[in-house]
Amino acid sequence: MDEFSLIDSIKQTYYSQPTLIKGIGDDAAVIRQSASDIVTAVDTFVEGVHFRRDTMEPFHVGFRALAANLSDLAAMGATPAFYLASIVIPKTWTEIEIAEIFAGMKKMAGKYHMDLIGGDTVSGKELSLSITVIGYVDHDKIRYRHTAKAADIVFVTGTLGDSQAGFHILTNPSSYDNAAYFIKRHQLPTPQIDFAAHLQKFTRITLNDVSDGIASEAAEIAEASRVTIQLEDNRIPVYETYNQFPSDLQYNWKYFGGEDFELLGTVPSADWSELKSVAKLLPVRITKIGKVINEDTSGKVYINKDGRNYTLPKQGYTHLK
Repeated sequence: MDEFSLIDSIKQTYYSQPTLIKGIGDDAAVIRQSASDIVTAVDTFVEGVHFRRDTMEPFHVGFRALAANLSDLAAMGATPAFYLASIVIPKTWTEIEIAEIFAGMKKMAGKYHMDLIGGDTVSGKELSLSITVIGYVDHDKIRYRHTAKAADIVFVTGTLGDSQAGFHILTNPSSYDNAAYFIKRHQLPTPQIDFAAHLQKFTRITLNDVSDGIASEAAEIAEASRVTIQLEDNRIPVYETYNQFPSDLQYNWKYFGGEDFELLGTVPSADWSELKSVAKLLPVRITKIGKVINEDTSGKVYINKDGRNYTLPKQGYTHLK
């Protein structure tokens, strides 16, 4: 399949977004500006770095790559609208496999009525998939990391450590409880788009997506807001059979593993009950895991574990190291 045939095969026959003037088929897409702010994010998914062919089918590669980008939009409070996908295709990947990658993206995009409006294809030695997502958010409802304040409640959606547990199961064959659950959380994650979309009533709420681990994400909020965050280890939510794994792995995965694509955030204590009500209606699991303790500009994160307070290092999955 040549480049033009690939483009024809993935081009949509109709578009969902009314702000799109021109999609695939010209030198560039055209979007008409609406009354909302435009939010955009880009991420790259590289074979051997972000995924392995023995742990993911091509469909999973496309699905998960777009999910990671959408998690960034969720953290900004944005509603997804469009995506562009550029792919480097090695000779070791078949036409059917490439088609499955795009099928995975299409499946994820369809959940949120997103339109594919462009991209690029090129041959290369390793498969690389770079996705740009575009969304909209009301002018006064965008969610930044720098808005946390003293006495805020720190919360997280879902459960943590699941994706890394799934990867562990795939790479260490044995008998595990609820293996299918953990594997699905690794291969087919669900970004918290719907939860973020239902937060419009809140004047101030801080969000950060859990892509690198909450140790890193909490530190980013603390640094941007110039505050100190206190977390409680016994409040960190994990799945019911998570304790089947070695304790050191449990600890590392839930704090430093990442790729769960949940949302970590802070909210004024006066709004906590209302936030729980919103989550219950969706339904989305939400857990209070700590608080913002002061505004001393330190940007530090502490964890209370077994009655002792420790500094939680800002570490997690990072590139270029």
